[in-house]
Amino acid sequence: MNIRAERSGERGYFTVVLVTVLVFVLDFFSKLFVMRTMFVGQSIVVIPHVFYVTYVQNPGAAFGLLANQTLLFVVATLLAVLAVVLLAPRHSGIGMRFSLGMFLGGALGNLVDHLWLGSVVDFLDFRIWPVFNVADVALVLGVFSLALQLTALPGRRQEKQEKGSTSG
Repeated sequence: MNIRAERSGERGYFTVVLVTVLVFVLDFFSKLFVMRTMFVGQSIVVIPHVFYVTYVQNPGAAFGLLANQTLLFVVATLLAVLAVVLLAPRHSGIGMRFSLGMFLGGALGNLVDHLWLGSVVDFLDFRIWPVFNVADVALVLGVFSLALQLTALPGRRQEKQEKGSTSG
């Protein structure tokens, strides 16, 4: 591996780790604040009829599915961590690294809840959707962004090849 490729891989890991840590810290401290200032089931109106902070504990995944399946969540998160570690240096684009960090930060945030509390702390409540948290937002944005980028990659490669063949 040449020095330039090695440095690119290091930057890839740095960006992924930085975004992961930022998401994890924001998620952790927002949940800690809710747990220390509210009781389970309490709801505070932020914007009437639109947004509430409601403290719930979710023993499952999204929408309460797979309740009390901690081992499954641990294994799935560890597989996700492995996938990110393997993917990060292969994708030099900042968008891809940012997406991987968002996904990983969200996955680790919810994993810590499962291991620490046996359930996930949720508190963002729009009343038209199940209550969720910062980690959930990061997971969804990370997965959505990854999907967009991965589906666009084959088209980008073809465009680059076509430009290279027409300019040569």
